[in-house]
Amino acid sequence: MKKLLILGIMLMIPLNMLAAPGNAAAQKPCITQSEVKFENEFRRLWIDHVLWTSNYITSATTAGAEDQKQVLARLLKNQEDIGNSIKPYYGDAAGNKLTELLKEHIVIAGDIVEAAKSGQGAKVNQLNKEWHRNADDMAAFISNANPNLKNEDVKKLLYTYLELVTDDLTASLVKDWDARIVSIDDGVTHIIMMADAISNAVVKQFPDKF
Repeated sequence: MKKLLILGIMLMIPLNMLAAPGNAAAQKPCITQSEVKFENEFRRLWIDHVLWTSNYITSATTAGAEDQKQVLARLLKNQEDIGNSIKPYYGDAAGNKLTELLKEHIVIAGDIVEAAKSGQGAKVNQLNKEWHRNADDMAAFISNANPNLKNEDVKKLLYTYLELVTDDLTASLVKDWDARIVSIDDGVTHIIMMADAISNAVVKQFPDKF
């Protein structure tokens, strides 16, 4: 009976605890602190992108709002921060190019907000085409830089994000606050998935840097 009890306890002990100390020390951790730091910071930057975009929509569509200029400046700063975050891996030129593409995305979005506010449907449609062209350029840039990211996959992620921003703006214009809350929540959820897809691909491409 005593032998059976001892055997049962041993079966409950994880195999890695039974390994020799030297082997355990030689095992590489599943994820490094530098990887966790990069992925968390990258995710935070993209969450900020969603939230400051939403804040800008609020300022731009609210009569008498006085903070539109300041919110736009903060939103554009976020695009610089995202570009800077990839410079340690892809270099300054690539980081600056990403910032340029992201700022163009914001400028077009701002023009769409103004056109939608004034009921210029034809202009909104034209700007929307430009917005998607910018997303195509961004997808091509990201996928060309990282072989672990397919162009079509990145494009789908960006297109979905554009749809969610459009939902946010549409709900704001008709003052459907419940729908707007849903669109912002969905935007945050989606952007986390997109940020993680990109950051995971960066870590996979540059394992020695993490």
